[in-house]
Amino acid sequence: MNKVLIIGAGGVGNVVAHKCAMVPEVFGEITLASRTVSKCEAIAADVKQRTGRGIATAAVDADNVAETAALIRRTGAKLVINVALPYQDLSIMDACLEAGADYLDTANYEPKDVAKFEYSWQWAYQERFREAGRSALLGSGFDPGVTNVFTAWALKHHFDEIHTLDIIDVNGGDHGHAFATNFNPEINIREVTAECRHWEDGAFVGTPPMSEHRGFTCPEGVGTYEIYRMYHEELESLVKHIPTIRRAQFWMSFSPNYLKHLEVLQNVGMTRIDEVEYQGQKIIPLQFLKAVLPNPGDLGERTKGRTCIGNVITGLKDGKPKAVYVYNICDHEKCFEEVGSQAISYTTGVPAMIGAKQMLEGAWRKEGVWNMEQHDPDPFMADLNVHGLPWTCVELTPEQAAAFQVA
Repeated sequence: MNKVLIIGAGGVGNVVAHKCAMVPEVFGEITLASRTVSKCEAIAADVKQRTGRGIATAAVDADNVAETAALIRRTGAKLVINVALPYQDLSIMDACLEAGADYLDTANYEPKDVAKFEYSWQWAYQERFREAGRSALLGSGFDPGVTNVFTAWALKHHFDEIHTLDIIDVNGGDHGHAFATNFNPEINIREVTAECRHWEDGAFVGTPPMSEHRGFTCPEGVGTYEIYRMYHEELESLVKHIPTIRRAQFWMSFSPNYLKHLEVLQNVGMTRIDEVEYQGQKIIPLQFLKAVLPNPGDLGERTKGRTCIGNVITGLKDGKPKAVYVYNICDHEKCFEEVGSQAISYTTGVPAMIGAKQMLEGAWRKEGVWNMEQHDPDPFMADLNVHGLPWTCVELTPEQAAAFQVA
């Protein structure tokens, strides 16, 4: 029986705990740990009610390597599923090496004091994990994660060379709040306000955040939305591991209301990540803002609508131009009915469980540090259809792909 430790009891941790409990033939003893053990206990109670399975809970400071390693040893975890803050990736990786466990996360490491999204820190662990006989899987969420696998699957089955990649993430949900973020507000706002970078002709090109946008109509009646180009970490790994890519871009939908509130918050300094002094104490404005915004984990019961996330890919097959669109559509209300979560947490948590399943079953366990596209995509794609994130692939003309005409 495989023993696993899940670190992080936010919205994604909730989904991962539920989905792991639903696959008892792979996930044996499950422990859910967080700095606040009461959050773990609430999730464990819901898991028990929905699945009939009991999971253990524990308190842990994931910034403390020795404490985290001790918990790994105490639980006997074969694999640590890290769905804590991305600031904690390196300390948890260190703890896995110290305690002798494999590692998985859903987002790349970033330092607290600068919004810098890159894999260099974690790629630097390659030899340490290989020499220790341990395996690490980076970015097993949806984007990054499923979007990487979509690209690898398309290359395996539809292309000899991929030339352009456009990842398009649309959240067509409505939670009814004046302003809220769909995942951790601190991470979300850091990501959205960072400089945009896209890959073109062998280099990353920087542009002001949110400066490039266009309309996009989703398939299956999800709706038409304005999408904005921004940087996302999967671009870095994909252009490294699939070097024929000439241009790669990431796009995300935002409502005018969201952008209006974000602009005001930026203008008054509430998105700053440096310390300011307030009543004799040092505070970080963005962390204070996180404390007063709605908790993303509480949005599930009031969010309606669907997400639509997919890749528009062009390239060559047998010397001829080809284009495809691979996508998933996920319903917020159905997610809440199944695991008590909105679709943003669901679409991140389910792939985390599937990536863990691939590692524990051996299909994706390689010694060292790996990104999603470096593994055989077929078993992961099959599991998406089984475990709640079914996908569709449609062929496009090159003209349709260039215009993002996928509906």
